[in-house]
Amino acid sequence: MILLFDIGNTHTHLGLANGRRVLKRADIPTPAWFSGKAPALVAKFAGAAKLDGAVLCSVVPRATRRVRQAVSRRWGLQALELTPKTLRGVGVDYPRPASIGPDRLANAVAARQHFGAPVVVVDFGTAVTFDVVNARGDYVGGIIAPGLAAMTDYLHEKTALLPRIRIREISSAIGKSTEQAMLIGAVQGYRGLVRELIGALKRELRVRKLPVIATGGYARLIAARLPEISAVLPDLTLEGLRLVWKNQPPGPRAS
Repeated sequence: MILLFDIGNTHTHLGLANGRRVLKRADIPTPAWFSGKAPALVAKFAGAAKLDGAVLCSVVPRATRRVRQAVSRRWGLQALELTPKTLRGVGVDYPRPASIGPDRLANAVAARQHFGAPVVVVDFGTAVTFDVVNARGDYVGGIIAPGLAAMTDYLHEKTALLPRIRIREISSAIGKSTEQAMLIGAVQGYRGLVRELIGALKRELRVRKLPVIATGGYARLIAARLPEISAVLPDLTLEGLRLVWKNQPPGPRAS
């Protein structure tokens, strides 16, 4: 069994996988690594599983070291960290590979493996990111836009009369209250943004058909009325980590 860590600014997504798929997942607060509570939460998640290894991707360098320490102390394992040097499953055609978020690389690996190339991943998190794998199977770059919650929270924080809202579907295109008007702008407007960017990517890649895989917190909501989205896969990043581990060369795992 392989223990997976996708370390984000707010949450650390945990996964437990075998050679074929991610079997189980859970989230813990990333600040728990700094309070000292995280190792016990991870041990509870892993339970009695016999671990062969651990692999991580992280956008929080301070947490990375603590994850490595916890894995070493609890299971005597050296965690593999996903970087451009340990990346397997896609090539990289990008000016500064080290500047690519490792979670974005993990997404690209999983999408390439399961949907071929070219392929695009749209990750609906704090920011919405588009990651592009070209027809040769190389990660070539992407797009970053403000996330849904970031956009609506900004409106609330910077205006006196606009409320903080809970993101959800609104069927009408005309809001009958301030909250409805904000939801229409956010959800339906966001679909327009995603649709336009997918169209631009198709033109640049010179393809008529392009698999687009959605993941992240608002993926299912946005994809519900967006036929351009081919599939919604909540565990895409963890699956990418599993594949990176699986594709490492024989012998000691690179770290």
